[in-house]
Amino acid sequence: MPRIKQLLADGKLVRMFGVGQLFHPKIIEIVGEHGGFDALWLDAEHAGLSMKEIELATMASRHYGLDHFVRQPATDYASIMRSLEAGAGGVMISMVRTPEEAEQAVRWSKFYPRGERGMNGGNRDGRFGLTPYPEYVVQANAETFVGIQIETASAMASVAEIAAIPDVDLLFVGPADIRQVMGVPGDFENPKCLDAIEAIARACAEAGKPWGIVPRGPEYAERMRGWGCQMFVLAFDNHIIHAGIRSTKARYESFFE
Repeated sequence: MPRIKQLLADGKLVRMFGVGQLFHPKIIEIVGEHGGFDALWLDAEHAGLSMKEIELATMASRHYGLDHFVRQPATDYASIMRSLEAGAGGVMISMVRTPEEAEQAVRWSKFYPRGERGMNGGNRDGRFGLTPYPEYVVQANAETFVGIQIETASAMASVAEIAAIPDVDLLFVGPADIRQVMGVPGDFENPKCLDAIEAIARACAEAGKPWGIVPRGPEYAERMRGWGCQMFVLAFDNHIIHAGIRSTKARYESFFE
C-alpha cells in the first residue's frame, strides 16, 4: 500500500511538503535528503503545475520514498486522468460543492467496477505497458488516493454525505476559504471557523474517515491533532525560502542594520 494510505490506515500522521510556486526537482531532492516528510502536495490549482512537472516530481520523489498527490479542481476528467498516468499517487480535489461532484471525482479516478477512468496502461502508472491489465486495474483501484477539500458553503452543509462516499480516502479542510465563506477572511481563530472545522472533524469520525489541514503554526497544529487530524501540510516551497531569508538576516543581523 502507498505511504499515505498506509499511514492513514495505521492511524498515524502524514507530514506533507507543498510544491508548486517554485517547482524544481532539486527542491524535492533536498527535502528528501533532509528526511522527515512522508509525501508531497503537488499544487496544480494555484501554482498550475504542468504534466511534465508532475512527471518530474514523481521521478524525483521515488528515490526518497516520498508519496504524492496532485491538488486540482475537478474541472474535467482529463486533468485527473493525466495526473494519475503521469505517476501521481492520487488527487486532492478542491472547490467541491456537492456529494455528486465528490462522487464524480472518485469515478474519474477509478477503473471498472468502481469508476469510469479510461484505460491505457502505457504510461508511468502502468510501468509503460509492463503491468498486465488485470493487475494494473486492481492495483490502481486499490492504491490511488482520493482526497476531497471541504472549503465551500455547500460542501460544509453536506460534509457528512461526502465523508460517507466509498473510496473518498480523506477530507481536507481549506481554512483560508472557510474563513471567506464565514465572512471573516483573515481570522483563523474566529469561533465560527473553528466550529466549522469541528463539524468536519465530527463528520469524519462518524464516517471513519481521516482528515487533514494546512496549520497556521505549531499550537494550531497541536489543537487540530487533538481533534483527530492526521494529515498536515507543514511546509511549502515558497515558505521555506522566506524562512531561510529571515534566518540568514537574523544570523547576520549587523550586516542588515
